[in-house]
Amino acid sequence: MFKAVFQSFDQVNDPSRGAPRAAALREALARRGLDGFVVPRSDEHQNEYVPEAAERLAWLTGFTGSAGFAVVLRETAAVFVDGRYTLQVRDQVDGQVFAFESLLDNRSEAWLAAHLKAKDRLGYDPWLHTPTQIERLRKVASGVGAILVPVETNPVDEVWQARPAPRLGPVTLHDDALAGRAPAVKLADIRAALKTEAALLLSDPHALAWTFNIRGGDVDHTPLPLGYALVPKEGRPTLYLNGRKLSNEVRDALEQLATVAEPATLTADLARLGASGATVLLDGATVPEKLRALLVEAGGKAEVGTDPVALMKAVKTPAERDGIRAAHRRDAAAFARFLAWFDTEAPKGGLTEIGATEALESFRRDTGALKDVSFPSIAGFGPHAAIPHYRVATDTNLPIGLGIFLIDSGAQYQDGTTDITRTVVVGEPTPEMRDRFTRVLRGHIAIARAVFPEGVSGAQLDSFARQPLWQAGLDFDHGTGHGVGAYLSVHEGPQRIAKTGTVALAEGMMLSNEPGYYKAGHWGIRIENLILVERREIAGAERPMLGFETLSFAPIDRRLVEPSLLGPAELDWLNDYHARVRALVSPLVDDAVGTWLEAATRPIP
Repeated sequence: MFKAVFQSFDQVNDPSRGAPRAAALREALARRGLDGFVVPRSDEHQNEYVPEAAERLAWLTGFTGSAGFAVVLRETAAVFVDGRYTLQVRDQVDGQVFAFESLLDNRSEAWLAAHLKAKDRLGYDPWLHTPTQIERLRKVASGVGAILVPVETNPVDEVWQARPAPRLGPVTLHDDALAGRAPAVKLADIRAALKTEAALLLSDPHALAWTFNIRGGDVDHTPLPLGYALVPKEGRPTLYLNGRKLSNEVRDALEQLATVAEPATLTADLARLGASGATVLLDGATVPEKLRALLVEAGGKAEVGTDPVALMKAVKTPAERDGIRAAHRRDAAAFARFLAWFDTEAPKGGLTEIGATEALESFRRDTGALKDVSFPSIAGFGPHAAIPHYRVATDTNLPIGLGIFLIDSGAQYQDGTTDITRTVVVGEPTPEMRDRFTRVLRGHIAIARAVFPEGVSGAQLDSFARQPLWQAGLDFDHGTGHGVGAYLSVHEGPQRIAKTGTVALAEGMMLSNEPGYYKAGHWGIRIENLILVERREIAGAERPMLGFETLSFAPIDRRLVEPSLLGPAELDWLNDYHARVRALVSPLVDDAVGTWLEAATRPIP
């Protein structure tokens, strides 16, 4: 059974180790005739969560965030991160060894152009970069007369002593009844989506899991089996999975659908396909540059584009929707138990961020259905609540006192994935807290109540959540909502509610609704439910219309609401939502939690 572990960054990735590790890497590069090397935070599939053996950036620099990369040159080095990690990178990385740079506004390209010299040989591992990423690097290098060099083996692995072995999580069959569609049907749809291409290479493990109705245990928090598949327009697919992860039962089931082969045979099979002159569709978001180059060098054509599985997977089947609703009901009861417990324990003093996180995860384990948390819980008190992607560790763990506490967490159940955020107050909130909380709530309600025609994208809805904040000269810097998988990744594309959310929302897509506000150094607010796109019947409508079904059920802290800022329709929504929470959750909890729930969901007059 999953159990949370809270590590000290000082113990696991001591910043003082950056200097000797960078020096060892430079020595390895010199032996290979390289003047520099790019170290991304990625594995061969561009996963959000990567196996321990692929955490090269964390080992080299100490930085443990989910996005970023480093460049090590002969005389200088830098770590590039986005706005989520500007504080974290300074805590974890030795600033005497690595400069801290931003990923925004093409600053990484500018840094490289300023520090690369003519004829420098900049190495990269072609298994860890997509073709688009390499094209950007190549453009910068050629602009200063430097040379981009793919390596056969990663020099970080050469100097990384005691590097963990790759995981061999058992592959399991995901019941067709939960998936709602059999793999054979999905494969037929994939073949129908191919046009001039002879085959599709599945390089995204999420797509692999969805297509073949399998799950695995190769990374944290997402039940992924790492591997690949070649799906030809005609003929039998080939599924590339490490045989040590397959029981006889699973292998027999998969061999009814595809030829099962070892991952090491993929390159030879792809080369043979290329030698025939075939065109192969590659997923631009996840395919390694190594496989694109191999296909082209063999004589084939690489069509680097969008994996059609991404959109198929985003639209949940009726069976998946039923499972997702069941998972959210189960999770709602666990979350209510946590909130009731927190309301009793926090005012006593002595409770910490880690203590609260462990309690919530224990309530979820008590369901008997928890497979894992869907991401490391974000549990922040006071100033930590103002860090949208804060992750508590033993050396950052704050006691919870009077003020605001934010808990963003989720669970993986076999029938669905959950993600919910609540902001609660200990003691009496200030008028400013109530004002900001209510503005965030109004934005949340605006998304929840939105009705829109088919074809509308998340970008067109994003401003709905921001308008109440904009009216006060405020905003938040993350997207309003991300897509969510069905017992897969809690962060799923291509759908999202954000300024960059260009994909049209469709019936059956699941997303988060999570506007926020963050007063740096003081406190932060976020209110998040998961929502499902549903069809809306409107009398006299001239086109098909859509709206959202709310899936998450937990009280929204009434103590932080300023009723005078809510319009009648907004107040009705909040009271109706709380009535639904009460009706759905009360039968699932004991009398003590039920009594607390009754008070927490009482209508606001």
